Amino acid sequence: MSVNPDLPPRLSLREQVEMLLPAWQSWYPSLFDAAADLGLIRARVCAPSSLMLANRHAAVQSEALQAFKEQWSVEDEPHEPTLIERIQRKPLSGRSRRRMRRGV
Repeated sequence: MSVNPDLPPRLSLREQVEMLLPAWQSWYPSLFDAAADLGLIRARVCAPSSLMLANRHAAVQSEALQAFKEQWSVEDEPHEPTLIERIQRKPLSGRSRRRMRRGV
């Protein structure tokens, strides 16, 4: 859903609709129908896989995080290696190599 950038951002959706169409209640069953017809809001088309709530929340959260980083010029923190990555990088001692070959 996006808001029309031509109108003042501090107005509520109801105030924006009433400013453009004062008698909207006689024409529309809901505020959202009027706002959609006036172009104040619009639906975002999405893939069916994104309809799962967990996926939608993850996308919204990542968008919010990205917007925060852009607004405050935050750089990503260095990647902390996982346990598996640390184990794979660590050289084995001679004793450990012998155990690995024997399967112990």
